[in-house]
Amino acid sequence: MSGMRRFSRRGVLRAGLGAGATALAAGLTPRLPGPFELYESPAWAASAARQGASGAFPEWSRFARLADGAFDEDADPTRDMKPVIAALKSQNVNAIELDTIMSNWITEADFTQHLGKIKSFVELAHAAGIRVVMYYPSLEIISVGGEKGRSFYKDGDGKSWVQRGLDGKPNVFYGSLVVWVDPGDESCWVSPNSPWRDFYLGRIKALAGTGLDAVWPDVPIYFDGAISWCDTSTWAADAFRSDTGLALPTKADFGSLPFRRYVEWRHRNLLQWQLDIAAAGRSVNPDLVTFVETVSMDYQYATLVGLDGAYLRKAEGVSHVWEVDILGNYDGMRHATATDWTCLISMYKYARAASGTKPAWAFSYGWQADDASLVMAELLAAGCNPYEVKSPFKNDTTDAAMRTRMYAFVAANQEKLYNSASTAAVGVYHSSASRDFVSPAVGTGMYVNTRKPSGVKEWWASGSAEESCTNQQWLGEFRGTVKALVFAHIPFDTVTSPGLAAADLAGLRVLMLPNLQAVSDAEAGVLRDFVAGGGTVVITGPAPTALDELGSARSEYALADVLGFRKADPLPTTKQNRFGSGTCWYVQKLVGKSYLASTDQASADQLLGPVTAAAPPEVTLSGDRRIHLEVRRLGADTVVQLVNFTGFGDTPAAFKTAPTSCTVSLALPAGRRVLAATVSSPDGPSPAPQPVDWRLVGNTANVTLTVNQYALLAVTTG
Repeated sequence: MSGMRRFSRRGVLRAGLGAGATALAAGLTPRLPGPFELYESPAWAASAARQGASGAFPEWSRFARLADGAFDEDADPTRDMKPVIAALKSQNVNAIELDTIMSNWITEADFTQHLGKIKSFVELAHAAGIRVVMYYPSLEIISVGGEKGRSFYKDGDGKSWVQRGLDGKPNVFYGSLVVWVDPGDESCWVSPNSPWRDFYLGRIKALAGTGLDAVWPDVPIYFDGAISWCDTSTWAADAFRSDTGLALPTKADFGSLPFRRYVEWRHRNLLQWQLDIAAAGRSVNPDLVTFVETVSMDYQYATLVGLDGAYLRKAEGVSHVWEVDILGNYDGMRHATATDWTCLISMYKYARAASGTKPAWAFSYGWQADDASLVMAELLAAGCNPYEVKSPFKNDTTDAAMRTRMYAFVAANQEKLYNSASTAAVGVYHSSASRDFVSPAVGTGMYVNTRKPSGVKEWWASGSAEESCTNQQWLGEFRGTVKALVFAHIPFDTVTSPGLAAADLAGLRVLMLPNLQAVSDAEAGVLRDFVAGGGTVVITGPAPTALDELGSARSEYALADVLGFRKADPLPTTKQNRFGSGTCWYVQKLVGKSYLASTDQASADQLLGPVTAAAPPEVTLSGDRRIHLEVRRLGADTVVQLVNFTGFGDTPAAFKTAPTSCTVSLALPAGRRVLAATVSSPDGPSPAPQPVDWRLVGNTANVTLTVNQYALLAVTTG
C-alpha cells in the first residue's frame, strides 16, 4: 500500500460531535426530534425483542449503530462525559466505540486509574440506553513523543517483544509514515507470541470488569507499513517450529514450500490470538463479546499482513469490525468509477459472509454527506452494521444530520435489514488459498482505478497500474465475477473457504468458482458433493484445482471427475460436464478478469449463461445496470434493496446523484397474491414505509420506483 491504511484514530481524546455536543455542553435544550431523529424505534417498526440467528451474540450487537466517543483524562462525568453520550444518542447511535488512551504506552498506575474513568462512562451510557465497546490496539503500542523521548521500544520491553522482518529488522517507526501516528511519536508492533500476550490478556480481563459490553481489539496484523513479512522474532520462530517442525524462512519465495507454510501459518497464528482475546474477556464477564477490527478484506492484503478474517467465521463470541477502505482519504468515493463501486460491494459482501451468522460491523467512511450516505447504503444492502466516520480519522461524523437520518432509517428497518434471510440461489466462492498462492504479484488490488484524479489528496494507490485488481490473476477473476452479477441484477451470496462445509452451500443452486486453483482435499470433497447432489458450478482459469491448500502442484486435478478431464488431457477452451445430478461448466480464459477491465458482454455471457439457465431469479430488475439489487425474505415479506450508483461511469468524474426509475418484478408462486407493497428510504422526508402501487401481469407483480440513492421495498404476499 501507499501509506493509505488508516486502521484507527490515535491520540485524539475528545469526540468531535458538532453543534449538538456544543449546545448540550452549554446547558441548552436540544430541539425535539424530527422524522429522521428517532431516539427509539417508532411504533410502526418491528420489534427487536427476539434473539437473532446466533445465540452467542446479544441482541443489541445485532442491531448496533455505532459511533466513536472519547473523553480526556481530566474529564468530569457530568460536565464532559454526559454531553458526549447525549449528543451521540441524539444522532440515533446506540453503541459507542470508546477510544481513549489505550493506544498509548501507559504505566500500570495510569491504566488502573483509567479503569475508573471507563467505568464511569459505561454507567452513564447504560443509563442513557447505549452500549459501550472499548477500543484497544492488540499489537501496536504508541509512545507519545517517543522519537526523542522515552519510548516502549527504547526504554520498555519493545526490543524484546517487537515483530521482526525476514531480515531481522524491528517493526518500529516514527511519526508521519501513517496518519494515525503523529510526528515525533513512536509506533512499535509487537509479536503475539511474545510475553506481550499475557500482558495484553491481563489488561483485557481488567477491562472486562468495568461493565463494558464488548471489546474492540484493533488490527491484529503483522504490519507491513515499515517492514514486510513479519514476524521472525525468536518468539515467532519457536511457535512456528512447534507447529510445523520447520525453521522460519529467510526470504520471501512463493516457490518454496516452507515459505508458503509460513504464509498460511500466520493466518492460524493470528486466529489463535483473536480467540485468546475473546476467551480472556469472557473469563471475567461471560456476556462480553469481542469485535476485532479487521482491515484485510477480500483482496490481497490478507496475504501480506497475515490476518484472514474468514478464519474467524465459525468462532463463538468473537466477530469483526471490518475496516472497509475507500478510494481517497480526503475525497471518499467522490471520484470512483462504476467498477470501483462494484469493488466496494464485493468488500462489504465478503465482510458479511466472513462473519458467518454473527453480526458484521463495518466502517462507513465518507468525505461529504452525499458520498457518505451512498457508501452506507451499500454497507446496509450487504447486511452489515454501520460504524459511520469521516475519513481519514474516526473521531468525527462526516455530517451529523446525515448520520441522524441514516441511523433513523436503520432503527426503523432493523428487522428487515438484519433478521431477514437471503434468497440468493447463486454463490461466489472466495478461496483464501487461491488468493495467497495463485500468481502472487505486487499490489493489493483494493480497487480498479490507480491514478489519482486531479486535485485529490491521498489516493488509495500510488498510481502504478500493477496495484489495480484488473492486474491480479485470482482477484481480478473474483472481482469480475462479482461485477458481472451486480450489473446483471442477479442476487448472490459470497461463500468463504476456510472451514467450508455442506451447510454453507445449502439453498444455493449455482456456485461460481473464479480461477479456483488451490484447494484442500476436504474442500474439494464438499464441492464434489454439491455437484453430485444437483448443484451447478462454473469454474474458470487455466489450472482448475491443480494446487493443494498450500499452493503445491497436485499430480491430478482435485476435481478431475467433476471437470470431466484430467491433467494428461488437452485443456479444453470450454466444457460442460454432467456429474451425478449436477453440472460443471468450465471456461479456460479468465473471463471475469476481462469483464472487470472492459465490461465486455461476451465475457459476461460466458459467466452468466449457466447461472440464468440453472437458477432463474424470482425477483428481477428492469433498469440501469448500475442499480445494485439485493433480495431477502422476512416472514411473508420479500425485502428488496436497491442502491443507485448511476452517477458513475467508466472514468472518474465529479460526484453526483442521479435519481433513476426502475421496475422490480416478483414471480408469484401458485396460489399466492400480493397483499401489500411499501417502500422505505433514508432519502425522503421520513423513514416510515410508504405504500406503493403494483400491477399484475400474469403471475408476476411489478413495482415501478424512482430510486435516489437507496430504497427498501417490501412486498407482502399471502
